[in-house]
Amino acid sequence: LSNVLNFEAWVKRIAINKSISHLRKRKIEFADLGFTEAQAEEDYDIAENEIFESKVEDVKKCIAELPDGYRTIVTLYLFEQMPQEEISKLLGISHNTVRTQYHRAKKKILTSLKDKSYYE
Repeated sequence: LSNVLNFEAWVKRIAINKSISHLRKRKIEFADLGFTEAQAEEDYDIAENEIFESKVEDVKKCIAELPDGYRTIVTLYLFEQMPQEEISKLLGISHNTVRTQYHRAKKKILTSLKDKSYYE
């Protein structure tokens, strides 16, 4: 009886070891999805950039809808990077007026974007 149990255990051990060896030798093949990780990241970056560009265009449209005075101040300050003091001298208005109109323009842009449900 003892020899039979030892033989049975020995056969099981051989079967287990052979199975483990077979699994170790087997190569795992992944399905080719047609693109690499780098391409996936590039696609993500392109999509992210398109979203950003779309938001920039939305803001530009809102700026274009501003009254002339507000639009001039926003354009000079944001796009021309002109200091508010210089804008006040150029337009012949006080520095406080430039600050106030710039602040009101920002509020109008934000309100316009919220109304179009772009941002909450």
